[in-house]
This record gives sequence, structure tokens and C-alpha cells, in this order.
Amino acid sequence: MDDGRRLLLLTGTRVAGLAALAAAVPTIFAAPRNSPYPFTLGVASGAPLPDSIVLWTRILYDPLDAGTTPPVAMTVRWEVAEDEAFRRIAAQGSANALPALAHSVHVDVRGLRPGRWYWYRFILGDAVSPTGRTRTAPAPGSMPDTLKLAVASCQHWEFGAYAAHRHIAKAAPDLVAFLGDYIYEWGAYSTTHPERAVRRDESFTLAQYRARYAHYKTDRDLQAAHLAAPWIMTWDDHEVANDYGALRDELLSPDFAARRAAAYQAYCEHQPIRFDARSFATVRMHGRYDWGRLARFHVLDNRQYRSPQACPRPGRGGSSSVYRNACAMLADDQRTMLGTEQERWLKDGLRTSPARWNILAQQTLMAQSSQVEIRRVSDGRFWTDGWDGYPAARQRLLDALASSRAANPVVLSGDVHTFYAAELRRDPTQPGRPRNPVVATEFCGTSITSNSRPQQRTAQYVAMNPHIKYGRSDRRGYMLMELTPARTTVLFQGLDNVRDPASGVSTLARFALEAGAPRVIRDI
Repeated sequence: MDDGRRLLLLTGTRVAGLAALAAAVPTIFAAPRNSPYPFTLGVASGAPLPDSIVLWTRILYDPLDAGTTPPVAMTVRWEVAEDEAFRRIAAQGSANALPALAHSVHVDVRGLRPGRWYWYRFILGDAVSPTGRTRTAPAPGSMPDTLKLAVASCQHWEFGAYAAHRHIAKAAPDLVAFLGDYIYEWGAYSTTHPERAVRRDESFTLAQYRARYAHYKTDRDLQAAHLAAPWIMTWDDHEVANDYGALRDELLSPDFAARRAAAYQAYCEHQPIRFDARSFATVRMHGRYDWGRLARFHVLDNRQYRSPQACPRPGRGGSSSVYRNACAMLADDQRTMLGTEQERWLKDGLRTSPARWNILAQQTLMAQSSQVEIRRVSDGRFWTDGWDGYPAARQRLLDALASSRAANPVVLSGDVHTFYAAELRRDPTQPGRPRNPVVATEFCGTSITSNSRPQQRTAQYVAMNPHIKYGRSDRRGYMLMELTPARTTVLFQGLDNVRDPASGVSTLARFALEAGAPRVIRDI
């Protein structure tokens, strides 16, 4: 595998318990000379702090056959440098790649300088990994001039090529935010992106989820995007199972808790995050990342702690589309999307934020999106897997945004495979009322590849929901943002042809936000 097939990924949780696992392994082996190339999944970095970054790799000789990697622990060396030629080493050491964690390596490098770029690599025997580029967050209290951010989500292998990632890499962002559905739990294992989706080979076990991540990470353009900059990440449903909520899946499987734990473990093994390796029954995904005083990222998890979806189909879990007046569960103000603890954590993070821009990085469209035209907030037909299925929880979040007085809140979303720009108000059906101001702005990105509804239907949604100012569902792509102290610009970048690995990209729409003025402005 050449240097073009390299990775850089990011998120935020906790890494602990690795020492205990290492202690349980009696012997650590170095790879013999001339063994197969071990870094086939590339390298990654993530969870950037002012003095720290998490580095990641996985030792895997054949991405489509984990059995080719010996089931022994291995010692891997790592280096971080201030220059790409590694003449000025900033930090170095060794780490153990353990079979219990799929030979993944997570290094939380401390003592780095804030607000600067670094280069890093891993070494096993005579094999040297691709060189990754990463950066630390700016120093606390500093006000950076700018932050260039790419935002992506939803990359089903079978629905197209990853040309969007190639364009993200070319954009050379400071940071990438990935908002969920990094893998999809089903699909054929193909060395190319096939022309037709085939629902088979669904993942249920740890080995199957591990194989799914290895499969996705073979893509050249995905690896290129991971090389371009550090990522912050959260997950959505397809990292586990479609439309799951907490410990309930669509099939109401009695053993779903075990499946979820396996999926969570595989996710942690394949992302550069901080996590506790002693248990994967629960994994803290929500985290807070400050980019000096320019931006605070509140990264949310709306899958692990949510109440099950309201009014499911008989004998099933998961989502449905219901009229609000025919589903009494929607009115239950105890139902939650984030869970009580995460709601409290978010409220505190907003209240104490010193940032000019407060970015809520989360999974799915927050703006109300009624499927029929309504005149009162109590009317309408809604999809229950998104925030529309949790109206009381959404109201609490909007109330927390308003009462916190956090500066310039911006919600970033994915999941629905559609570009949306929206203004969030307490009552979206009454946008003209003076006591119903815009609480936050929302920008929802389309998918990297996953398909969506026809554009004609999306245009109807926009017409029926006046707080949604723009909607585009017929193009795949990503969002590109630039934040400055005075202004944020948002570009909706759409591919010409998602099936073409060489596809071009164009700006479908451009928006501007002025600091202190929470309105969506189309910037022609």
C-alpha cells in the first residue's frame, strides 16, 4: 500500500485500562524483519487539546483477512515531529498493539505546544507507517484569526465513491467534524464501490464489526481526508444498527446489549479517541473541544441515552412517521434525546463558554420538519427517529441555549442525507412574532454517499416549513466552513457524480453568519 492510502481521524472519549490489558499479556513481540506491511489501515490522530493529541493505528497485514495477523502482542514505536522530515522530534515512545483490542494502538501524546501543526508516524520492525499531519488546539484564552472546518457524515460503501473525501483533503482544513454513520452495518464486501446496493453480510459480532471498519478504511480517498487534518467525531445509528435507541433495536432483539457492546468496541478500536478499555457496555462519546476563544465544540451523542422512539409500528422498534395528535407519547416531557446527565453537561458547557462561536456538533436535523403544512406546533406529521420525535427534549435544548446566553450558537447536523439551512426558534410556526426570536442557526450536511429523497419532495418540505431557508437532497458532498471572530461562512459542496471517483465538486449554496446576528443569510 502506498503513502496515498493513509488515515487521520478524530473524536473525544477516554483512554484508560490499556495498561491492565498489557499486563495480562506475558510477552511483547517486535515484528520480524521482512514481514508483511502492517500499516494497511493507515494512521490517524484526534481529540485535539492545546497540549495533546491522540495518535492511532492498527496492525493488520491484510485488511480483508484479519487471520493473517499473528495473535500476539507487538511493540510499536511512534514519533511526533515539528517538521515533515522528522528532523525535529517533539515526542517519541513505544506502545503495545494487543490482540484483545484488534492490535489497535492509541497514544495520548502530552506536552505538545498549542496551536501548531505536527507530523507523526509509527514503526514496527523495518516497516514505517505513512506520515500523518495533525495539529493541537490553540492556547486557552487566545483568539485565533480563523478556523477552517470541514463537516461530513453518512458514507455507505455501496452508494457511491468517496470523491468527497478527496475534495476535503484538497481543501486543507484545520479540522474535520464527522457526525456519524462512519460505517453501515450491512453491505457486500467489495474492493470497489459497487453499482448496486445489496443488503447482506450484516454485522452482529465483534469480528464482523472489525471487518467492516477495515473494509471501509481501505478507500484511498477516505484515507486522504484523514491525512489532511485532525477530526472530531460522534457516532449515529449505523455504527451499530439502523434506528437503534439506547438498548432497543428495530427487531426488539433480546441480546441487543451484547451486539451494541461489540459495535462500540470496534468503533473505539478504529478511531483515535480516549476511552476506557475495561468495558464497552457504555462509552462516553460526548465531549467538549475549545479552539481558543474562537469556538467551543459541544460534541453530542443522541443515540446511547435516548428514550426509545415514540409510537413504533406494532411488534417493532425504531422509527415511524406519525401525526402528533395521534401519538400521545410525543407529548411526554420526560422523554429524552441526550439523557439527563448529558443535558446537564451541555447546559453547563453553554453557560460557562467563553467562545465567540458555540458549535453543537450532533447527528440529525434539529429544525422541525413537518411532512404536511401546519399552522400550530401541535399539528403535523413527523419522523420519530429525529428531533421531531423528541419535541420536549428539543425544547429543553433550545431553552438552555437561550438562557445560557452562549454567544452565536450554531448547530451542525447530518443523518438525513440532505443540505439544510435553518433558523431555530421556540415556535417554528410563528417566525414573525417579536417574542419568538432566532435561538440558533442550523446547517445540516448531505451525505458523503448515502442516498436521499427526490429534490422535488425536499422543496415541498422547505415550502411547508418557513424556518428552513434552504434544502437540497439530490447531491452528495460535505460542508466547508470558515470561522473568524466577526463572521462565519458556510459552503454546501456538492459532487457532480457520486458514482465517479474522479467527480468534480461545486458550491451549491453559500451562507454567512455575522457575530451577534443569528440569522441565515444567503451569501451570493
